[in-house]
Amino acid sequence: MVALTSADLKSASLFRCLDIEQLEQLLSGHRETSLEVGQIVLTEQDWDDSIYFLRSGLAKVRTYSADGDEVIMCLLGPGDVFGEMAVVERAFRSADVVSLTPLHLVKLRSLPFKDLLRLEAEFALALARLESSRLRDLNMRFVLQTADATTRLLDALSYLARKTSQNGDPNATIPPLAQKEIALIAGLSRETTSRTLGKLRARSTVVVTEEGGFKIADLQPLLKR
Repeated sequence: MVALTSADLKSASLFRCLDIEQLEQLLSGHRETSLEVGQIVLTEQDWDDSIYFLRSGLAKVRTYSADGDEVIMCLLGPGDVFGEMAVVERAFRSADVVSLTPLHLVKLRSLPFKDLLRLEAEFALALARLESSRLRDLNMRFVLQTADATTRLLDALSYLARKTSQNGDPNATIPPLAQKEIALIAGLSRETTSRTLGKLRARSTVVVTEEGGFKIADLQPLLKR
């Protein structure tokens, strides 16, 4: 992948309000790296004074319950920024970030980021909108934990599709993922996920692509729910 430019950074919603000079300031001393599936990007309780920009790939933000069960907080896709909470709060990382597909990451220095937050009210508001949208997604997923298995699985697949695509398309193709990961995102057991996915495939609601990924062919069952 070609080196990141200020135009690439401006494609992320968080940075659209910044001008070229400010974007170049953010890119000062940045580093780019690639990761394979299943690699840990950040670890909960670690100290790492950096901001991350995801150029390509899909990752999960996870923590663990008191019983040791893995809990998926949210997903990260192309154009997403993460790691900002610990920098703003001057605190330890609040969760793990783990790659679900191969990733291409950009590590940004925190000092220019914090300087721009202090100087640019619109940038601070953009960050507040980002956190608000993530909280809204988390609330919706929490509400759906009491829904039936089909609704929860369809919502999880729609969420995966939106995060995989550049434009939030719920019909986008989801890359091949381990079924246990889909089950975790849906908050279902692997057995229930497998059984429900089989029913959706039989009804042609969900189709499997030639590459082995998934695609929601018909959104109406989810919309009705």
